[in-house]
Amino acid sequence: MLLRCNLPISGFLLFCFLFTIVASSSSSSNHTKRVFHYHRDVSALLRFKSKADLWNKINTSSHFCQWWGVTCYGNRVVRLVIEDLYLGGRLVPDSVNKLNQLRVLSLKNTSLTGPLPDFSGLVNLKSLFLDHNSFSGSFPLSVLAFHRLRTLDFSFNNLTGPIPPGLVLNDRLIYLRLDSNRFNGPVPPLNQSTLHTFNVSVNNLTAAVPVTTVLLRFGISSFLKNPNLCGEIVHKECNPRPKFFTPVTAAAPPKMVLGQIAQIGGARLSRPNQNKHSRFFVILGFISGAFILFISVACLIGAVKRRRSKNEEQKGKESTAVVTFDAAETAEVAAAIEQESEIEEKVKKLQATKSGSLVFCAGEAHVYTMDQLMTASAELLGRGTVGTTYKALLDSRLIVTVKRLDAIRLAGVGRDKFEHHMESVGALGHPNLVPLRAYFQAKEERLLIYDYLPNGSLSSLVHGTKSSRATPLHWTSCLKIAEDVAQGLSYIHQAWQLVHGNLKSSNVLLGQDFEACIADYCLVALATNPPLTSNDGQEDADAAAYKPPEARHKSLNYQSVKADVYSFGILLLELLTGKQPSKIPVLPLDEMIEWVRKVREEGEKKNGNWREDRDKFGMLTEVAVACSLTSPEQRPTMWQVLKMLQEIKEAAVMEECELVMDSANSESS
Repeated sequence: MLLRCNLPISGFLLFCFLFTIVASSSSSSNHTKRVFHYHRDVSALLRFKSKADLWNKINTSSHFCQWWGVTCYGNRVVRLVIEDLYLGGRLVPDSVNKLNQLRVLSLKNTSLTGPLPDFSGLVNLKSLFLDHNSFSGSFPLSVLAFHRLRTLDFSFNNLTGPIPPGLVLNDRLIYLRLDSNRFNGPVPPLNQSTLHTFNVSVNNLTAAVPVTTVLLRFGISSFLKNPNLCGEIVHKECNPRPKFFTPVTAAAPPKMVLGQIAQIGGARLSRPNQNKHSRFFVILGFISGAFILFISVACLIGAVKRRRSKNEEQKGKESTAVVTFDAAETAEVAAAIEQESEIEEKVKKLQATKSGSLVFCAGEAHVYTMDQLMTASAELLGRGTVGTTYKALLDSRLIVTVKRLDAIRLAGVGRDKFEHHMESVGALGHPNLVPLRAYFQAKEERLLIYDYLPNGSLSSLVHGTKSSRATPLHWTSCLKIAEDVAQGLSYIHQAWQLVHGNLKSSNVLLGQDFEACIADYCLVALATNPPLTSNDGQEDADAAAYKPPEARHKSLNYQSVKADVYSFGILLLELLTGKQPSKIPVLPLDEMIEWVRKVREEGEKKNGNWREDRDKFGMLTEVAVACSLTSPEQRPTMWQVLKMLQEIKEAAVMEECELVMDSANSESS
């Protein structure tokens, strides 16, 4: 009886024992996998550095997630962006291609050489920038298997061989640049509707350019300096093969039966007599033809002579009348020709004003003309420091943003200076910058054409609009937006040594996935005259609050990298508190953290979220205060700010992972 009572208890204990073993083994297995992937990423980065970084430019004294250009998520490398750094080595196998969680790989302008390795391990890759290097060899076919790939840039290298036709199968491709290489063979018939940037200029491509809807959009500018290309798109006729090169295919001998072969044998016996008769008739025909030809030529010569004599007599009779006519009409004809040439010149000038000065930035598709822009329906979006912004709906249902620059503010900027500056700005390409697609200038009219982003500005999100109320943003949203803006600013500062000069929440737009994209960058450098006084005192006060102390008492065009950093600090405080910039006080760090806390509590009905996220908001406030220090020398660079934000994100992810693991361990125990 006792044994019978103990059986259920012993069974339950056995079950608990087995469950504990399975749970511990599963936990151990997951830990082993994490350790394996951790060491795999570390070894891949170390091998990359040992072979690529010949001049020891990359500092590896810290944790690998804190290396220059490395971004981690959960101790896995998701971004490797090392640009404009002289490395001088090679990209070898078993290095970056082992980072299987990598989303972005950018090694542009790093002086790397040698062939491109097999990239098949990068199964999650979305963006690949290897331009402005000295890579050789053929196009890596492993790239064709990246079904998530959206951006590919191999331009300005020494790559050879054909462009693989398999690129037409990537239906997510947005950006493809293969220009300035030595690719040969035909152009693939790309027809992905997603493709917005494409260029294969300066190569050795041959044959006719395929006429597809997408390639027609880009036009000849995407195929320049390929002398052996032809077809409708490049405005060059493909030469047909000369007739004397046309291959003649001999007709296959007919199938014959035995009786036919015998008849042919009999015909061969009588062939010599037939040849003699045929030769006689050929000679007779030739002599007759020559005689007829001689008589025809003689008749023709006589007719020409008779006609010439009649014409000379007629000219003699009419010479006096012709001279009189010429004298009377010469002045009128000359005046008509001169008037016609003047009209022609006016038409040419008018055409140049309408379309000739619409300049598309490098690699951009010629999707619209100036006439289409001028006839598009426009909606006023806002008035800014250097101009007025409109939303334009074209006939093709394409929506673009058109910025009309203030002629008074840019009065001292010449045509050449404007074009040179716009070429530099148009060359900027980063996911967190609103791309400049084209620009136009004629006399005092200057327009900039950008992509239209449908989700409004950061200012509308933080402060609300007439139709929507503002709500306090969660700390993760604040961190994400701040990191996006820091990425864009760091790119402008580091890669191109340019300055934004006018950073504010209304110049940060939200993309399709609510990613933050900086607008109106590098335009204040063109302003030579002060803006007209605004009627809105609040707007003037907010604009002044973004300016650092050193800029408030200096010249109009004062701008610097550290001034951008100051503006970013004010923007971050605006993001955290929802307050207008002019309402943000200047306080020491501890007092600022306390002020941010009180503002957040006032804005939230429930304070639970604030208590949980107090440390996170405190860390973000520390970054904002460091950026908005009075002394520009004490402010960090934007690259350092970006690393601070990434460390905050990584710490938050690690903390969350630890909480999950602790919860799992407590449940298992």
